Amino acid sequence: MWILKAAVTRPVFRQWLITASIGFFAVAGGAQAQTTPQANQEIKGLLDFVERSECKFVRNGSEYPGPQARAHLEKKLNYLEGKNLVSSAEDFIDLAATKSSMSGKAYEVRCSTGVQPTSTWLKTELQSQRQHH
Repeated sequence: MWILKAAVTRPVFRQWLITASIGFFAVAGGAQAQTTPQANQEIKGLLDFVERSECKFVRNGSEYPGPQARAHLEKKLNYLEGKNLVSSAEDFIDLAATKSSMSGKAYEVRCSTGVQPTSTWLKTELQSQRQHH
């Protein structure tokens, strides 16, 4: 009886060990996401752009002026950085500035030129910043 139990337990333990190892390496790999000085500068530039913009930031159906939009995005950025999930300006845009974490609704900006997704607006600004630096 013991031999049968050992034979059944060994594959289960091996599967658990493989799963645990994959989970550990996935977490350890994710923990190494560090924001470079260039990415920090680009993200700060995007946040400055949001704050100074005359466009209204639309989140879950409500409009917010630039300073409030910046504060909200900085809060999300700080959370994501605490989880080591941001290593580039694109990560910031995709993870913090694209949609509501609560409702899943896409963020938009209302400018004098019309309405567009915040992600498109910020990616355009990021390209502009990169061309000027």
